[in-house]
Amino acid sequence: MAEAQNNDTVRVHYTGRLTDGTVFDSSAGREPLEFTIGGETVIPGFERAVVGMSPGEKKTETIAAEDAYGPFIEELVREVDRSEFPEDAVVEPGQRFQANAGGAVVVLTVIEADEKLVTVDANHPLAGKDLEFDIELVEIV
Repeated sequence: MAEAQNNDTVRVHYTGRLTDGTVFDSSAGREPLEFTIGGETVIPGFERAVVGMSPGEKKTETIAAEDAYGPFIEELVREVDRSEFPEDAVVEPGQRFQANAGGAVVVLTVIEADEKLVTVDANHPLAGKDLEFDIELVEIV
C-alpha cells in the first residue's frame, strides 16, 4: 500500500487539542484538509506526522511548540497608544486587529485596554504550546 511522502498531495481528517484536552480545531463535519507535504501550508510537525502514513491509517501525534507555532516571544507583547486604533473601534481584551508592520499584515490580540494604553500580543494564539493531533490519512491525491 502507498505511503505518503514529501511532495505528495494528501487529504486528512484531524482533531487538534492542547495538552490539557481542549480542542482548538477539527475537520469533523467538514471536507478533509488537503495539502502538499513539503508545501509549508501546515505546521512542520503536522507535515512530518503524515509522512509514512497509508490511506485509512490513523494516529495520534504530539507536536512540540517549536514544530507547531513556535515559542511565545515576550517582545511581541507591547503597549501602544489608544489613539493608534480607529476612534469608533471597540478595544477590549480578546479583540483582534490587523496592523501593517513593514509591509506585512500582523494580527494583534488585545490583552488589556484603558482610555490611554492598549496592550497587544502579536504572537500566534497557539505559540508556546505543545499540540496533540488525531490524524487520519483519507487519501493520497
